[in-house]
Amino acid sequence: MKIVVKLDEMMAKRKMRLNDLAQQVGITEANLSILKTGKAKAIRFSTLEALCKELNCQPGDVLAFGDK
Repeated sequence: MKIVVKLDEMMAKRKMRLNDLAQQVGITEANLSILKTGKAKAIRFSTLEALCKELNCQPGDVLAFGDK
């Protein structure tokens, strides 16, 4: 199993666009896109915290074990 990023699902539930979330979190759209597509090798806790704050969710809502 590997860790799967479910950021796109959370963004859809909150009706948030990539560029809006990137601006609110303070990271580039390119880096957020890399994270969203699951191509990121790591994520800073501060970035995860900022994403969860903006999306009003828990880290487990964004990251999960999966078979993807």
